Amino acid sequence: MKTLIAYAVGFVTAMSLVTPLRAENPADVKRLLETRKCAGCNLAGADLSETYLLGADLRDANLKRANLAKANLEGADLTGANLQGANLTGAFASNVVLDYANLRDSSLVNANLSHAITAGAILTGADVRGASLFGSGIGIGGD
Repeated sequence: MKTLIAYAVGFVTAMSLVTPLRAENPADVKRLLETRKCAGCNLAGADLSETYLLGADLRDANLKRANLAKANLEGADLTGANLQGANLTGAFASNVVLDYANLRDSSLVNANLSHAITAGAILTGADVRGASLFGSGIGIGGD
């Protein structure tokens, strides 16, 4: 029994010393925030919540599981971007370009996506409750 307790204590201690892994490239995050130009950047898992990214160039960027909650993405170009599992809750993304973007399993709850360009976008499993989709080409049920 003492051996089992010793292993458990050792495991808990080791786990508390583990630093969470971050996938984003810090230089890419800095470049995006300074220039709003980051085509092809690795921003996976980055916390970009409440950031001002008006007109940002994020073509082919990796934003998988990124936090973009309440970010201003108005007019941004996210053509071909990977936003799988990203949090865009409450984001302002009117006139955004999402052509061929992967939004699988993302949260678009209460996001403003009016007039978004979405040709070829993947929205499987995306949560669009309360989102403004006027003029976006994204249809929810019905005929």
